[in-house]
Amino acid sequence: MTAYPSKLVERAVEQLSSLPGIGRKSALRLALHLLGQPEGMAHSLADSLVAMRDGIIYCRECYNISDTELCPICASPARDRSTVCVVQHVGDVLAIENTGQYRGLYHVLGGVISPIDGIGPEDLRIDELIARVASGEVREVILALGTTMEGDTTNFFIHRSLQGYEVQVSVIARGIAIGDEIEYADEVTLGRSILSRTDFDHSIRF
Repeated sequence: MTAYPSKLVERAVEQLSSLPGIGRKSALRLALHLLGQPEGMAHSLADSLVAMRDGIIYCRECYNISDTELCPICASPARDRSTVCVVQHVGDVLAIENTGQYRGLYHVLGGVISPIDGIGPEDLRIDELIARVASGEVREVILALGTTMEGDTTNFFIHRSLQGYEVQVSVIARGIAIGDEIEYADEVTLGRSILSRTDFDHSIRF
């Protein structure tokens, strides 16, 4: 166990190492780096993180992160409002936007159905998606969830829930490796998967 020369450094390392992908060694390097910078840099970093945590809200339409009640994507008149891409997390929106291949809207579920983790359909924003489809403006729902068992289960549940509505349900092409998360796919593969999406019924394997 590392012996720290300062309790303040130890506390900073503990907080930094709680972030995903940051181990204690990396956290220590970051803490020592900040100590070596001008005082204003650490204060600016801390202030920006607090402002982000306190100021960020979720778009009332798609549940993407935003500074305003309606995110820039939903507010843009240039977006195709008849197409909604369903994703698991906010990071997936950023990943798909970086491909430059999609001009529709989004719907962030906030997770996937996972009984082992105690997450059911009622814990996600599936009812809100159904309400958007029921409004009559949406013509296609693209399911862009991770290619995991939980993602496939959620895809099937959404597809079944949307039966009876006049909406096409498609799923992104399997250019994404089985078990991969959308957020971490490379932009070329993800962009091609969006463009090569297929009707959901044709993607089901019995």
